[in-house]
Order: sequence, then structure tokens, then C-alpha cells
Amino acid sequence: METEDQVRDKASKLLGLAGVSPKVAQSGVGQITTMKQLGFGGEGASNKPDGWYLPADKGEVALVLETKATGSVPIDAPALRTQVEKYCATVRSQYDLVVGLVYDGDRTRAYVNGKSLDVPDELQAKEFYFSKLTDRPVDKARIYELTQRINNSLHSDFGIKNLYHRMIFTACALVARRYDAILVRGMDYNAFHSGILNALNKAIRSDVQQNAKLALLSEVYSDIKMNVSTDEDDPRAVTRLTNLIGEFIDWVTEISGLINSNAWNGEDVMAIFFNEFNRYKKKSESGQIFTPDHITGFMYRLLGVNKDDRVLDACAGSGSFLVKSMSNMIREAGGVNTTKARQVKARQLYGIEFDREIYALGCANMLIHKDGKTNLAHMDARTESAGAWIERTGATKVLMNPPYENKFGCMKIVENVLDHVDRGTLCGFILPDKKLEKTSKGQMSRLLRHHRLLKVVKLPENLFFGVGVTTSIFIFEAGRAQDGKKFFTVNIEEDGLVTVKNQGRHDIRNKWPAIEDYWIDAVERNDDSQYGTGQWLDPAQNLSWQAPSKPFTLTHEDLARAAMEYALFRRGIDARALRERLGQAALYSADVQKSDTTITLAVER
Repeated sequence: METEDQVRDKASKLLGLAGVSPKVAQSGVGQITTMKQLGFGGEGASNKPDGWYLPADKGEVALVLETKATGSVPIDAPALRTQVEKYCATVRSQYDLVVGLVYDGDRTRAYVNGKSLDVPDELQAKEFYFSKLTDRPVDKARIYELTQRINNSLHSDFGIKNLYHRMIFTACALVARRYDAILVRGMDYNAFHSGILNALNKAIRSDVQQNAKLALLSEVYSDIKMNVSTDEDDPRAVTRLTNLIGEFIDWVTEISGLINSNAWNGEDVMAIFFNEFNRYKKKSESGQIFTPDHITGFMYRLLGVNKDDRVLDACAGSGSFLVKSMSNMIREAGGVNTTKARQVKARQLYGIEFDREIYALGCANMLIHKDGKTNLAHMDARTESAGAWIERTGATKVLMNPPYENKFGCMKIVENVLDHVDRGTLCGFILPDKKLEKTSKGQMSRLLRHHRLLKVVKLPENLFFGVGVTTSIFIFEAGRAQDGKKFFTVNIEEDGLVTVKNQGRHDIRNKWPAIEDYWIDAVERNDDSQYGTGQWLDPAQNLSWQAPSKPFTLTHEDLARAAMEYALFRRGIDARALRERLGQAALYSADVQKSDTTITLAVER
């Protein structure tokens, strides 16, 4: 039987807690070091863990340890779990991901956010437990659940009625968590609000020289007013507010931990927010319809984007195309720690957004993904100044989902982008199916004199859940005239996604990857042999995929009906009135007579 001191020393060796550079982490074991001495405040500051690993990078996984002498206490004793989870709760005030270990020299138990983590009885090196957290699949269902709670709380408890303000407030809190904000249960409203603002300013400080307009994020955050009581003379109101703030901090901390995963594949965090926050408002006030995540990845492949491209989205919205492109390009480059990854962030992603609050969301989205360097411009994409800015980007691929209404200048934006990128640049735009055909002939004639429509990919009818608009991807080659050349078009009728209550559409059956592969190949080869939807169309006649006309058929019943109606007409009888009288008589006045083979309806005259 090993004493607790022996178990603690054994754990230090097995976990690898000794000899860690202070520049990397605070790491060690002991019985007299308090949480306060390790840099934590709050209720748990006086607790003394048996072991700890606290990385200098607050985005990495932290570890706390509780040890007992072998056989002195059952390893699954509730008291042991409670004790290590107290340590974890304190450490989570500064870290998103915290694993708590209980070890008795013989067996091990692990806990994360109040839940058991499946681990071997034998104690492993600390990296094993870190990978259990960072390599786990992203739990999108849990993120939706937490986002729903946040949305309801900000709306009902904090009185933030504006949709975008709720989103911005949540996004800013997530940015704050990613940049070491100290948000702890028990803090008052002023400390909570200013803690987020201070972290925002810290987040943008190093990048603001490259992108001065990042400062707009903290300005927009400061504009958000919360309808809360801070009357210190009302202890019940103060306690309630403190509890609400504590719940919000817990939810944001857990979301931040969930997205801090090696399995995160460029999914747009804001897309999840929009699905929840926009649940009762199907279309935004500024005309934006935010692009589903699987379509951003599809367009990336459809236009053949790679790690050496310079990607432009001149209606960047929350930044979904840029986030997806950044993720894919960095993965192709070999990971986030490569020189190429830094180059991608600094010089290969460009976005324009006109709406001030949506621009702030785009900035927040990039910062959540640890990137403040992306070149986001707050300007009107219809203007000559925006065109000059686009020219300076040297963009080699364009991925866009512009606002569709004419009042927001949809086709002016499209034409301005095409006119200011280099000749031969492939540009993909998501637009309503018939948008080009409804554009004035003069504008379309001018556009096609300078640029060529190559392909049109009709997207599923129910893609934009609840919005009531059907769309296609229009791929242009800039700077080369149409000259009457035909374009190829296909119709993707199904994407395999299903509607999940209160969460939008999701690929819960994992059908999309195979569907995506098929359509990427079909569009590249100009051949939809499986579904037969491929068409080569003359732009002088059509500018969208054309639904095939149903073949004309004529049956004996059609001929008999026409002959009967003509005969009745010749006799002055109203065929419709006669059908109604016969129907009523058959249903309500007939004498029903049955046999083995027939049913006879006898109607009295």
C-alpha cells in the first residue's frame, strides 16, 4: 500500500509534471500551494490541489489532480469527484478546457465539466488526457443547446431585444475567452462587462496596425445596452444578476472549449449563432442570407481554391467563406504552426462588409479563430473606392453570397467585383435562380460583353431553411467576353440534410460528403450522367437551369371527358353543376346495393 505522498510523487513522474519550463506552464505537485498562489481568485482560492498543469497559453488544456493513498478511499467515492471538480471550477475561470484527475496509485478517474471521461485505470502521461479533449469530435448539438440558452437569457433576462446585439455580445464574450479574459462566477455586472471589453482591446492590439478597423468591434460592443438592475440596495436583484452572469460565463466557457478542438474543420461559429438567434426571424434586416457551412466548403472545391490563392468575399457577412477558406488552406499548408499558415492569414484572405454591426461580427468570427490579421474592409462594395480596394487585393478566387434585393445593389456588386479582379479570375456568386434573367437587358448585355458565364449549379430548393428563396451558384470568368458561348448547368435536387427542430438543417446521416464528391466531379467534367440534369444553354435564351417540360400525354379518359363535356354543352347543360349534383346524390341520396363483385348506387329521380 502506497502513502498519499508516494502516490503524489508517482503521479508527478507518470504525468510529466516535473521539469516543465515556466514559459510553457506552471506545473507541479504539493500539498500547501493554494489556488490563489497559482493565480486564481474567487470562492476556490483557498483550495490546495495535489497537482496542477496550467499552460501559459490559456487556449490549451489545463489539468488538476487529486490523490489519495492506495485503498484509503474508493476511487469512485463522490467526495473525491466533488473535490477535483472544485479545483476544475476554479481553473475554468481562466481556461476553457480543464481535465480533473483522481488517482490512488492503482486506478485513475477523469472528469470534464461535471462528466466522466473514459480513461484507462493506469495513469498516463498528461498529453494523453489533453488529446482526449482536443481530438474529440465537435459536439455541435451541445453548442446549439448552449447557444439557445444564451439567446433566451440575453433576450429575456438581460433585455437585449436586437438580434444582432445578442449575437455581437456573445461573439465578443467568446473572443474575450480566447484572449485570456478572466470571467468568473460571482463577479458583478461592471467587472463582467469591462472584463470583456478589456479582452477585446487586448485581442486587437497586435493586429490593429494591419487592420485599423478592428477597433470598430469594441466600439459596437460598447454601444450594446443591457436592461439590468444594478441597484446595490436591492440584495435580491444583485444576487439574481450575479447568478445570471455566472450562468452566461459557464455557457460561453463551455462553447469556447468545444470549438477549441483539433477536429474543428472551419465550421463557421457564427453560422450556429445565426441558426439559433435567427430562428424567429428568417431573413435579416440588411438583406443577408447566411451561407450554410456545407455550401461554403462545396464552393471552395467547386472553384478549385487552394492554399496559394488569394480569396475575396466582397459581401463577407459574418465571414463564413473566409473562415472556411482559412481552415482549408491552413490544413493544406500543413497546420497552424507553419510559416504558410501565417501568410494565409496575413495576405490571402480579403473581405468587404457594408453593415457596421455585421462587419463587427465578421471581425469577431476571425478573432474567435485566433486570426485578427484577415483584411476586412468596412465599405460599400458597389462603389469605385471598393473597386480600387479589390484591385489592390490581387484576388485570384471570389466566393460570395451577396444580398439579393435590388435595393441593396445585388447586381451592381457582382459587376463591380467582376470589373475589378484580374482577367481570368474565377468568381462564384450565390444568387436567386432567376436573378440574371430579371436583371435589365442593358446591364446583362454589358456584363456579358466583358465577362463569361461558365457554369450554373442549381442548389436544393430547401437549402435556405424557411427563407423562401431558391438559389444557384453562378460561376463567371472575369475579363473574357461571353461571345455567345454556351454555359453548362446542373440541378442538385437533394443534399442529404434533414431539418432538426430549432437547429436548422444538418447532415445527421452523413450523406453530403458522397453527394459533394459526385457533383464536384460532374461539374468539372460537364457531365451529370447519374441524374441527367446537365444542360448546355445559350445565354441569349436562358441564364439559369431550366426545368424540363412535362411531355404531353392524351388518354382515353381525356377524350371521353372532352366528348361528354361537349355533348352537355350542345344541350345547354352546365357540366360543373351536373357533377356537383351527381356527387351529392351519390353520397347522400343513393340506395346502396352490394354484390360480391359490384356496388350499385340507385338514385331516385
